[in-house]
Amino acid sequence: MRTPPRILIVDDTPANVHILQVRLAANGYDIVTATDGEAALAAVKETQPDLILLDIMMPKMDGLEVCRRLRADPTLPFIPIIMVTAKTDPKDVVAGLEAGGDEYVTKPVDQLALVARVKSMLRIKNLHDTVEALSAERAEWNKTLERRVEDQVGQLERLGRLKRFFSPQLAELIVAGGADDPLKTHRREVTVVFLDLRGFTAFAETAEPEEVMGVL
Repeated sequence: MRTPPRILIVDDTPANVHILQVRLAANGYDIVTATDGEAALAAVKETQPDLILLDIMMPKMDGLEVCRRLRADPTLPFIPIIMVTAKTDPKDVVAGLEAGGDEYVTKPVDQLALVARVKSMLRIKNLHDTVEALSAERAEWNKTLERRVEDQVGQLERLGRLKRFFSPQLAELIVAGGADDPLKTHRREVTVVFLDLRGFTAFAETAEPEEVMGVL
């Protein structure tokens, strides 16, 4: 999570956006805004907020659909969503939570209650991110441990092969790198030149001594 945390406010009414922005900015939060559902989806991708305040009744795409799409996107990290709406019917609250919302605040918004809920959701976000980081660290440690075990098993197997031919002390020295491995291949490229003297021999046998001396 960032420091300070980044909060995305989504509402189609500029006055509501302004009130929330002023209140939360006064508490030290980094604020970004969007005025409809489609803009909200784009803002989440672009700014990766730590928390979303999401109005439900909006043009183009309502907050419930925005929430469903965000929760269905596997590329996004966990982002707490506080649904903000004038609807107070229990059915509307249930609908917001079932869409993927984590909290529900009704309008007119009580500013102190809002700040308290924001802090609560950000604590949850921080704990979630900490657990994710620890899980990733543990996974990386497990990979490192597996590689070390494989290396040690390989050394033990190599040591066992060397002990068939050498003393245990020499085998251990070779595995530790203190001596050259005599089992390694030592092939070298060798160039072989063949001289065909058959023609010369035949010539020497038939030629007169004087002629041979002249050739030489």
